[in-house]
Amino acid sequence: MSVASDDVVLLTGLPSLLSRVVCFEILRSDPRAQVEAVVRSKFLEDARAALDRLSAEERRRVHIVEGDAAAIDHGLSGAELKSLARRVTRIHHCAQVTYQGVDTKTAEQVNVGGAREAIELAASCEKLECLVFHSTANVSGDRRGLVLEDELKAGQAFRSVVEETKARAEKLVRGAMARLPIAVMRPATIVGDSGTGEVDRFDGPYLLILLVVTSPPDLALPLPGRGDEPLNLVPIDWVARASVALGRDPRSHGRTFHLVDPHPLTARRVFELVARAGGRRGPRGSIPANLAKALLRAPGLDRIAKSPRAFLETLTTPVTYDARNTDELLASLGIAACPPLESYVDRLVDYVQERVRQRRATKLADAEIEDPLG
Repeated sequence: MSVASDDVVLLTGLPSLLSRVVCFEILRSDPRAQVEAVVRSKFLEDARAALDRLSAEERRRVHIVEGDAAAIDHGLSGAELKSLARRVTRIHHCAQVTYQGVDTKTAEQVNVGGAREAIELAASCEKLECLVFHSTANVSGDRRGLVLEDELKAGQAFRSVVEETKARAEKLVRGAMARLPIAVMRPATIVGDSGTGEVDRFDGPYLLILLVVTSPPDLALPLPGRGDEPLNLVPIDWVARASVALGRDPRSHGRTFHLVDPHPLTARRVFELVARAGGRRGPRGSIPANLAKALLRAPGLDRIAKSPRAFLETLTTPVTYDARNTDELLASLGIAACPPLESYVDRLVDYVQERVRQRRATKLADAEIEDPLG
């Protein structure tokens, strides 16, 4: 889809991969769109480096503003805030903390505080067409069965401070829908780019990939749990494409969108595909889920086990996500459904294998330099 407009898009979250891919999609799909990126001072250099991938013409349409999406008035001066309020037509609030080991204070500040500030800024924008709020399907917490797009609070418990603060943030945003044009995006578990495999952090399902690619080729690994529950994975480039397209459509206002694989594979099938792509044997047998959880609660593992435990909970929760809003609008916008994992799993695994090789080579080089007998 190609459009031409005079969009001025305020973007938060750079240089995170989600924010970066959303930025690239905005520029690619609209030849006149401009991006005002609010970036924290400590990330300015990384944000500028990330934008080096753009063409010269695209780079001219991005302006970095030093600020903080979770601070009052985004950490901007009065003059800067007024200038943005006069010009901004759309907001993509991508700034969020998703690392499962994050402390509660930081998660509340970034996830909940950032949502509050996004709403305040949106309310001040004279030409606002849409605030696109990037949430997560995991606000459903430990719910089982079918989760609808218009549901949020349904008696669920949360498996991490990330899920809890993202749900609180979404509650604030949904509460502002009556007075502001808002669309909420709830992607399932995000994985790397379907074209390049690129991802910014190895957690969640990447624990499976790392386990496979670093194990001996002839070792058949057991699955944690039976592996028969759906593991809904979506590539980050498709999430960005869908979010940008939906955020431009006035029909999205006041609605929530589950960005999910319509035909999610079971965890066992995902493991099998990853093993095949990595040149390894498929999974054999399983470890009971309760035993796997108990092992990860062992003393001394608390710091490194937060992410594995949270993912294990996801892996063993039988949940499916209704996506009627998403299906209805994306089809009319010419955006294809989420690609099947089979079509891009090789690129995900190749990317991880290359990063593992680079890390090992770096460690070996450092060891050779430091060895006094070398």
